[in-house]
Formats: sequence, C-alpha cells, structure tokens
Amino acid sequence: MRLLVAEDDTKAARFLVQGLEEEGHAVDIAADGNTAAELGQVHPYDVIVLDVMLPGQDGLAVANQLRHAGVTAPILMLTARDATTDVVRGLEAGADDYLTKPFAFDELVARVRALGRRASGGTHGPLRLGDLELDRVRRLVRRGSRRIDLAPREFRLLEHFMLHPEHVLTRTNLLDKVWDMTFDPGTNVVDAHISNLRKKLEEGGASRLVHTVRGVGYVIRASEA
Repeated sequence: MRLLVAEDDTKAARFLVQGLEEEGHAVDIAADGNTAAELGQVHPYDVIVLDVMLPGQDGLAVANQLRHAGVTAPILMLTARDATTDVVRGLEAGADDYLTKPFAFDELVARVRALGRRASGGTHGPLRLGDLELDRVRRLVRRGSRRIDLAPREFRLLEHFMLHPEHVLTRTNLLDKVWDMTFDPGTNVVDAHISNLRKKLEEGGASRLVHTVRGVGYVIRASEA
C-alpha cells in the first residue's frame, strides 16, 4: 500500500517510515499539517496516518480539509490524548480510526492493514434498494435520476445500512462498524449523522428509507411497514 505519514517528530517519523517500509509499504512523510494536506490531495494514498499535534495546522484541520476536498482515503489519527471528547472530535473531523500514544508498532501496522482492506474490499458492484443505488466503485449515490452528494462518513453509514437491508442496527453496531468505536461516547454522533443522511435522501419529498426502531436503533427499508 501507499501511505502518507504526517509526523513532526523527526525521530518518530524515521521509526515509522522504516518500520512500515519493512512491512512492504511505500511511505511518504509530511512534517507539518500544510504539507500533509497538500500531499493528501495530490496523491491517491491507500491510508493516511495523521498526528493530531502538527505545526502549521493540526491533524483535525488536515482531516477536515481532506474530506472537504473529496479525499476518501482512510485516515488513522495518532493522538497523545485519550479523553473521549478528543477521540470523538477526531472521528467527526473525518478520521476512520485512532490510536493513542504511546502505542505498539504492531498495533499500528494492524490498524493500517485493516483500514486498507476495508477501503479496497468494497468493490463488488452497486448496492440497490428500491430507487436508491450506491455505487461502491465510483462512490456515487443516486435516488432515481437524482445524484446525492454525501460526505465520506455519510457514504459509509449508508453503505453499511444497504449491506444489511431490513436488519435493525443498534447505535453500538453503527459506532463499531462505521466509526470503529467499541464504546458509546455519550454523544448524539450517530443520530446527528442519520438526520443529515435522511435530509439528503428525502430531498424533494422522496419517501423515508432509514427508519427509527424506538429503543433499539435504525433499519433501512423501502417501505414504512
């Protein structure tokens, strides 16, 4: 895989590059946030590893900038903070996973591999539900003839729903599969994203597809029944 590692600590960066290259990856390094944002938009990386504390602009800002620029490469955020609120901020900025410093290098490699597999594993053709179509190769969503522009997190959320039609998915399941979080951060992050997703899917008076199952979670189906 081709990786971008954004780390301003020279010693740490050298260690990461050497280790990842020994694992067979091609690695580019960025010593500041501005360089990371520029490289991330120019090259098609398989995974981007971002330190939160970067000079120029921090990792959260870089993740936001990349996502707004349409970059869909998985982002692994490295942070010295372990507070739940900081983890949530990173994930809401567009990161797909996080790793708290200090970490074992083997764990970093495992996270990178998992993100790379997930990013490349969903290329088996479009998913369809009623008049809704999600193209996993071109990363396009259409409802009838209308194209729907989704943020990367919204796309992953809809993809997960469409992979499990008619199945009630709990908030815990969605946090685990879409946000890679194994705990409930005590925020309304899932509900907020589903609300935004619904607005986009139902624009123009289209019928509801993502339904609430009170006290349990959410389900996607083409009818209200």
